[in-house]
Amino acid sequence: MTGTTAHATGTTLRVAVIGAGSWGTALACLAARTWPTLIHARRDDVVRNIRQDHANPRYLPGISLPTGLDATQSFDDIFSHLAHDAAPSLLILGVPVAGMPDTLAMLAQVFSDWDPDRLPGIVWSCKGFDAEHGRLPHEIADAALATLPHLPRGVISGPSFAKEVAQGLPVALTVASSSATLRARTTQALHGGMARVYGSEDVIGVEVGGALKNVMAIASGIGDGLELGTNARAALITRGLAEMTRLGLALGARPDTFAGLTGLGDLVLTATGELSRNRQVGIRIGQGQSLDSILADGMTAEGVRCARAALLRARAAGVELPITEAVCRVLFDGESPRDAVAALFAREARTESLN
Repeated sequence: MTGTTAHATGTTLRVAVIGAGSWGTALACLAARTWPTLIHARRDDVVRNIRQDHANPRYLPGISLPTGLDATQSFDDIFSHLAHDAAPSLLILGVPVAGMPDTLAMLAQVFSDWDPDRLPGIVWSCKGFDAEHGRLPHEIADAALATLPHLPRGVISGPSFAKEVAQGLPVALTVASSSATLRARTTQALHGGMARVYGSEDVIGVEVGGALKNVMAIASGIGDGLELGTNARAALITRGLAEMTRLGLALGARPDTFAGLTGLGDLVLTATGELSRNRQVGIRIGQGQSLDSILADGMTAEGVRCARAALLRARAAGVELPITEAVCRVLFDGESPRDAVAALFAREARTESLN
């Protein structure tokens, strides 16, 4: 496994990542520039490629990974790495929302035997509402880790494409947690070079922004696929931000979060960027392709998974999300994209507000 790397402060931080997809690998790249970093992958070919070739062609083709990044298929290796030398440690979860309950249940069982003072901090990078219960990631974590209330945890998010992060291009991220120690440890792990990490206490706001921006990116893509123009895209992004803010406030978020990196920043990137899978799904739908055919091609997008759950959660909170509802009608109810756009513009005129 990876050897010890000394930081300028003289303190070693050990970082482990569970999930060797594109985003988990990209975050591991940031940490491995400075710290001993081990990533867990389910596939033996992914482990072999990372260890031998310093590459992950399955998820980040053409990208050279840091030589200090090691990989394993063994969870025991991950826990040994985190516990080594009694150094402070950080565990990054790069699994999707659907994978969080099982992963966290496993972690709860393992960490129940650890000294509370030696527990790692845990941050997750997934975005969305879970399809079954409409929970945000922190709600899944609170339930799974109920027996470990002292375990510091939070979310890492922000406007970032994994490919650009792995390439070492500039990026700004936000870590949100009620734990100042975890915010500092995550910043220590990832901040530096071309990566800036900002701290926040607003876990709910960061997660709502991360979830709904994917739905808005599908809507933006649909508009681009229909060739509705840049005026329509600007209107959609602006009103999409209003939807994100309304739902976030109803769930307990802070309003200023949505003007920051994990709100407006992530929304603009995902709704306009060529690397956005959610936008690409929307473009293909706007061009007349069916969702089934798009998914059959292997295209995955978090917004498809969470759109309906987000709408149900909003309705339970008494919040109106017209763009999200229109996306759901197109994705799941067979409504044509043009009819959905027409219905949005046929809504009654009103004073602009977030309510």
